[in-house]
Amino acid sequence: MRRFIGLMILVFFLAVLPAHAGAPLDQVQANVNKVLDVLRDPTLKAESAKKIKKEKLEAIYAQMFDEGELSRRTLGSNWKKLNTSQQQEFIRLYQQVLEKAYIDKILSYTNEKIVFDKETMLASNQAEVQTKVLTSSKEIPIFYRVILEKDTWKVYDVVVENVSLVQNYRSQFNDILGKNTPDQLLEILRKKVKGY
Repeated sequence: MRRFIGLMILVFFLAVLPAHAGAPLDQVQANVNKVLDVLRDPTLKAESAKKIKKEKLEAIYAQMFDEGELSRRTLGSNWKKLNTSQQQEFIRLYQQVLEKAYIDKILSYTNEKIVFDKETMLASNQAEVQTKVLTSSKEIPIFYRVILEKDTWKVYDVVVENVSLVQNYRSQFNDILGKNTPDQLLEILRKKVKGY
């Protein structure tokens, strides 16, 4: 499961960046080159440039995700158990967990090909962009769920081979909140972030 989550995050960075409003698929396809430019930049290949490359990718992450939507959907009905201050801290910590857990996987990108299939409008402000990652041995379907926020399509979920990032983390957080308070959940996340 962790391998698939890593792949989801890798493909977030490879294929979804914000742009001015337009067809979600067009935005995904047009902006993929911005991330690929960072990953393919010969001046960033050396080990000494790893920190700079990470910083560039982290800046992209901050722009491309609707962190509030991602957090609300991940906690589901548990979202209301957190007060406003706890919700804001959860958003920040969850973003750091995702970022730090998978940045090395993103940096290991080796020129896999991404094919953009189609988009499906789920609502007037939500869409699913269907893509495939072609590796040397197989095709991996990746569906990006995006929401239109202030003229920008932002990611709120990714489904890789029928495994949703939101649903996977929701089950983990539901287990934690079934036995712990919101403050204890936040402390668990604080420790996890510190441990990276």
